Amino acid sequence: MEIRKITILGGYGRGGEEELVDQVDLEMGDLLSIVGPTGSGKTALINDIGLFAAEDTPSMRRILINDAAPAEEFLDDPAKNPIALITQHTGFLSDVTVANFLDIHAKIRKHGNHDAVIADILEFANQITGEPIILDSAMTELSGGQSRALLIADAVIIGNSPIILLDEIENAGINLTRALEMLRKYEKIFIFVTHDPRITLSSDYRIVMKGGAMQDAITTSPEEKRIGEKITALDKIIVGLRDRISSGEHMLEKEFQSIMDMAWLT
Repeated sequence: MEIRKITILGGYGRGGEEELVDQVDLEMGDLLSIVGPTGSGKTALINDIGLFAAEDTPSMRRILINDAAPAEEFLDDPAKNPIALITQHTGFLSDVTVANFLDIHAKIRKHGNHDAVIADILEFANQITGEPIILDSAMTELSGGQSRALLIADAVIIGNSPIILLDEIENAGINLTRALEMLRKYEKIFIFVTHDPRITLSSDYRIVMKGGAMQDAITTSPEEKRIGEKITALDKIIVGLRDRISSGEHMLEKEFQSIMDMAWLT
């Protein structure tokens, strides 16, 4: 089944009040951010989406696919589920190697050329993480950043999931700017739970949460997009400084001031 659209139909906040946002429609290629203070209900909303809520969760929200209730096969067969959720929790129950993990998933998804697919995933993941991921490493040995990078690449390439939910990837220790650049190349719906202005202002829309309810749905303006680009440029400088310090280099105040002056001139 071709996924063209996902719809969030509003329900109720924690206090029983009806949500101010009654409907949000997303089409392929859209990026949505879910924002709000800690405890505002961001994770509950992303979980409703991942569970195909049908007025059967505390929020009483409904999720539609292509303007209809999700197909039964989405609920019954994980291999046909169009949604991939990348959470903040990346603990693995198995200590299989990275190669085994990816090979098993490729077989489940019936990918023909496993070696080529695994190579693509590793190339993707290693562009957004610090230390490169080694195929012979056990999954339990990966850092949090490496795990998230691998799962994102896996969902995009092997899972080929048309809808990908990402919960606070800014806390994953990955190169966020590079990750956003790469994700934009794929014609999928990406939904981020985030506190990060780079992600929010790079998105097409944002839902503002408060008290467990959707308070507003905002389309990112051209002006906000330009601000987001400037924040991203600053982030690239920060990433560069972080990498230099992590590799053992010493920093001089004069050099740092020169870098910042060039940043503002740009």
